[in-house]
Amino acid sequence: MTTTPPAYPMPKATGCPFDPPPELKSLQAEDRLAKVEIWDGSTPWLVTRFADQRALLADPRLSADSTHPGYPDSIPNVTRDRDSFAFIQMDDPEHARLRRMVTAPFMIKRVRAMQPGVQQIVDSLIDQMLAGPRPADLVEALALPVPSLVICQLLGVPYADHDFFQETSRMLIRLETPPAERKAAADQLIDYLDDLIGQKLAVPADDVLTELADRVRSGDLTRREAAGTGILLLVAGHETTANMIALGTLALMEHPAQFAVLRDTDDPKVVARAVEELLRYLNITHRGRRRVATETFEYAGHTIQAGDGLIFPNDIANRDPETFDSPDTLDLTRDARRHVAFGFGVHQCLGQPLARMELQVVYSTLYRRIPTLRSAVPLDQIPFKHDAQIYGVYSLPVTW
Repeated sequence: MTTTPPAYPMPKATGCPFDPPPELKSLQAEDRLAKVEIWDGSTPWLVTRFADQRALLADPRLSADSTHPGYPDSIPNVTRDRDSFAFIQMDDPEHARLRRMVTAPFMIKRVRAMQPGVQQIVDSLIDQMLAGPRPADLVEALALPVPSLVICQLLGVPYADHDFFQETSRMLIRLETPPAERKAAADQLIDYLDDLIGQKLAVPADDVLTELADRVRSGDLTRREAAGTGILLLVAGHETTANMIALGTLALMEHPAQFAVLRDTDDPKVVARAVEELLRYLNITHRGRRRVATETFEYAGHTIQAGDGLIFPNDIANRDPETFDSPDTLDLTRDARRHVAFGFGVHQCLGQPLARMELQVVYSTLYRRIPTLRSAVPLDQIPFKHDAQIYGVYSLPVTW
């Protein structure tokens, strides 16, 4: 007898706001792979276990190309300009060609050299927060401006334009944005970055957009490819880290013993370990990474057909009891470095060294400088981003 696949479980505005949907845990316990139904009626495979995600995300028989038939889109699709969408949705060799052009600024050595500047930014913003009214919105006071300032400096994007690119970014990642409005926002960002590339061609500077402009000048990139790459770095560079700063702080305030671990240490190794555990425990990408099979093969007793979509919800993989003891417990002393918050394989997050450094600076500074930091409202009054592809909070009132 054929059974109808369950709907793909989405985070709900009830229950623990830090945990994956309970349906995901049930599916993880039942089978290594399961069919689920998504918004367009298609039934991709859901991969919930940690080991399976790492194995399949590294499998060359799966494609990240979002134009490939059967690719399981997370939202109603928009017309894609093949020359301008993000290289994270391309396969090698095209993916590798574009990624190589922006790898250098995110190398660990380059990121470490940026740390003193990031520390100055964080200290200055905390100074302003302490001098201002209470309660303060941690999102507006710290979580959003830190990564926005950093990525603007790195790319060469005017921070004065932050209201524009933050608002258009929100239009792109909101689940309920109508397709026409999402396309309009994408076009606005493409035009904006294309104009900046033009400015860097005319007046070079010491920044990533100038490096992309140099690639345009040499014929290695089209301007649309350069602009598309700039959008990826700009949006991913501030949205993800901003949400992780705020959500991580909220989780720590809800777990006082864990808050104390960071508040009471000046050991960089303790801080680094805490960041990895927060990345494992929280996971802000609640729509799962997406792939499509390019050929038919057997895996874990299932036949994956060519053209089958696959979804990898990393929030539940990072709660796999076969990999992490007591996975639903936040434990900052745990060694969580194997998590898949940044993905796995050739498409794992390019900017993870920068994200880690920013989080380490914020988490090691904020709670030490404001040791009595606490939420100014009950948990059920905090607006969570259940309507967005990148999870977090819209605001976080705090006091001290």
